[in-house]
Amino acid sequence: MEVEVKLRLRSQDDHAKACKYFCSRKQDAVGQEARKYFQENCFFDGTEKELSSKRVVLRVRFYNMNEKCVVTVKGKAVLKNGVGKASEVEEEIDPILGRTFVENPQLMLESEVGVLRDTVTKFGVKGLTYLGGFKNVRDVFGWNGLQVEIDETKYDWGTVYELECETSEPEKIKQDLECLLKEQGVNYEYSKVT
Repeated sequence: MEVEVKLRLRSQDDHAKACKYFCSRKQDAVGQEARKYFQENCFFDGTEKELSSKRVVLRVRFYNMNEKCVVTVKGKAVLKNGVGKASEVEEEIDPILGRTFVENPQLMLESEVGVLRDTVTKFGVKGLTYLGGFKNVRDVFGWNGLQVEIDETKYDWGTVYELECETSEPEKIKQDLECLLKEQGVNYEYSKVT
């Protein structure tokens, strides 16, 4: 079960302030330095809506073009008061294989990728279709032994900025992050969409 704090930053200025704050701190999550990823997110459903009808999301995500690729299956996400919870299974695959899946989703049906094999079997998926996707920029920072991710996602209708932090103590971490953002003059609200 993935549990994360999800706070929507209200503007580009708020995004810049948050990134500046976290970038200026000594990175402390397992010694990692701040990182930036250019992500491409591609979404799929069964041709008979076998996944979406069960509130299941199948995503293939590419990092920095073809540096890394992860297949993710998320189920029945619930988002309340800035805390998101969802079952989640991920598996890293070869980016070339991931690109092949985007070009021809049907190849996922016969794949030996465990998360795909399990999903196709569990939900009785007969065929797959590509739904589209989006690109975003993700800045990743170490903070208090956790990983803070700050996204900038551009859609046709506008840009969304969001801060996420996966944790086993969502209420405590949410409170700490809210205090920190207020101190830095960063305007935010609880995310309403996963």
